[in-house]
Amino acid sequence: MTKKLSGRFWISLILFGLMGQIAWVIENMYFNVFIYKMFSASASDISLMVAASAVCATLTTVFMGALSDKIGKRKMFICGGYILWGASIFSFIFLKEDLILSAFPFVTSAAAVCVTLTVVLDCVMTFFGSTANDAAFNAWLTESANDLNRGAAEGVNAMMPLVAILAVFGGFMAFDLDKSESWTLIFIIIGVCVTLMGIIGIFTIDDSKTVKTDEKYFKTVIYGFRPSTIKANPALYVYLAAFILFNISIQIFMPYLIIYYEVSLGMKDYVLIMAPAIILASVVTAFWGRFYDKKGFGISAVFSLVWLSAGYILLFAFKSTALVFVGSLLMMCGYLSGMAVFGAKIRSYIPEGKAGMLQGVRIFSQVLIPGIVGPFIGKTVLANAEIITNNDGTTSFIPNSNIFAAALVLSLATGVFLLVYNKVIKKNKA
Repeated sequence: MTKKLSGRFWISLILFGLMGQIAWVIENMYFNVFIYKMFSASASDISLMVAASAVCATLTTVFMGALSDKIGKRKMFICGGYILWGASIFSFIFLKEDLILSAFPFVTSAAAVCVTLTVVLDCVMTFFGSTANDAAFNAWLTESANDLNRGAAEGVNAMMPLVAILAVFGGFMAFDLDKSESWTLIFIIIGVCVTLMGIIGIFTIDDSKTVKTDEKYFKTVIYGFRPSTIKANPALYVYLAAFILFNISIQIFMPYLIIYYEVSLGMKDYVLIMAPAIILASVVTAFWGRFYDKKGFGISAVFSLVWLSAGYILLFAFKSTALVFVGSLLMMCGYLSGMAVFGAKIRSYIPEGKAGMLQGVRIFSQVLIPGIVGPFIGKTVLANAEIITNNDGTTSFIPNSNIFAAALVLSLATGVFLLVYNKVIKKNKA
């Protein structure tokens, strides 16, 4: 095995990792804002959208990851998926109440129809995005790196969400998100950029050395869920279980984070406040993968969970700008460094030639269960949240800091789970 990765690899990782995460940031953090501001969506609406997207992402990754193994190609799924992903994002420009009323004058609530259509189009977008990114791109990344450089690659990959958040936050400063025309322009820009990235990838991506499977397609689909597979790879599934707890913690608060900053705290300039935190957390995450390569999973995961938990405590207890900044910085450092170390550890246990088949299991622990359970916990915690009446007579909820207290419980549970597993392993070795 060689420790050095090619320049083309790093270019492809950064370009596709960043553009993919920018699209996911729009979906995960701003679709919620979109339906909240444009159609007065409730916490239940947001929870439903996140859950539906999580189910779609998981099923897509299971079936399309297995298909990419069967065909033995990653590049065609990545590039083709990005092109269609961008087109699906572009389609959101048609989600407007006046267009709905023109097309369906008999509807009683155009806003409710728009919320429903947003959920449906979100699932369509997720299908193409998960095909390109969750299934093919992640399988490509697993096969392109090895145990000598996986941490470094995963560190860069894990920092992409924060860089994407910074790019989106900065870009969104030019838009008034209370205006429909702003969202139209946003969807046009992001849709075109994602499509162009798919075209660029035709010339920049070197296809990974995929081991084409001769197994029947259905067997590759269910491979990661077979009892025999779990029995043969127990450590992989233990870390996937811990990853579930970690991601549930994140999904409790993440769908409401921007709304919390802007509405609950009244931080209209939250972009300027959060940008330094995002930059610092990105730097930490980039180096944390290399720390993982040198020191291993244990100490790397401990620091990540400590940072995450400390951030939650500050965000729960304080509302001053300075302490919210520090809490957000710690939370982001813990979140992204945790994603890096869990991602590297899980990839290291994936058997050779099974990368596509097991992406579905990975997304099951990263997206499906957390995407359903996390927002449900968040919705439950916010059941008695304050309600305000908007200028147009509609009502909206105001998220409170209890979402961070609930997230803290899951963060601590992740640490306890790993501690118990570590003790069991040591006991069995004794």
